[in-house]
Amino acid sequence: MSLLAETIRPIAWPFIMAAFRVRVVGRENVPTTGGVILAGNHVSYMDPVLLWEFAPRRTHFMAKSELFKGFVGWFLSRVYAFPVVRGSADRTAITTATKLLQDGEIVGIFPEGTRSSDGEAGEAHGGVSFIAMRAGVPVVPVAFVGTEKVLPRGQKFIRPARVSISFGAPIDPADFTEGSRKERMEALTATIMRRIGEELDSARGANR
Repeated sequence: MSLLAETIRPIAWPFIMAAFRVRVVGRENVPTTGGVILAGNHVSYMDPVLLWEFAPRRTHFMAKSELFKGFVGWFLSRVYAFPVVRGSADRTAITTATKLLQDGEIVGIFPEGTRSSDGEAGEAHGGVSFIAMRAGVPVVPVAFVGTEKVLPRGQKFIRPARVSISFGAPIDPADFTEGSRKERMEALTATIMRRIGEELDSARGANR
C-alpha cells in the first residue's frame, strides 16, 4: 500500500467532482473482493486518472513505459501504475498484471492500447482477454464520456467539463468454452468491446 496514493485519493475526490461534475453509474457492479480487470474506452489521458479515483477499490493500471522517467516515473510507481511497452507482447507487464489479479487486486486496462480520436470503443488488442483468462478473473466494462473535452488529444491544459463514467456488469471468462483458446479469446474480446459500447450509451445518457 502506498501512503502517497492513499493520502491523495480522498483529498482529490471533492475537487475532481467539482471541476468535472462527475457522474458515476454502476460502481456496485465491481466485485467487492478478488481480482478484477476494469476495461474501458480510451479518449483522454484523464481516463486512467478518473478510473483510479472513482473505482470503488484500489486500482492498479498500465502506463506507457516512456512515462517512467524522472519525477513522473517516481510518482506513477507510487500511485499503483506499472509500465508497459506498447506495440509488443510485454511479458513483464503481463506477469505483473497477472500477479496483481491473482493477489485479489484490481487492474485497469484500455483494450485499444491508445486513445481513440472519436470517443467510440474501437479495435481492441487481445491482451485483456489473455490476462483475464490467464488469471481467471472477471472483466468489468467501463465507459468514459466527456473526458475528450477535459483533455483532448494535443491539448496541454485541462478544461472543466461534465464527465460520466459507467461501470457495467462483470464478464466471466469461464463462460467462454467453445473452440480453441484463440477462438475463446477472440469471442471474449468481442464481448468486452460490445459491452463497453453499451456502457458508452448509458454514460452518454447520464452526461446530458
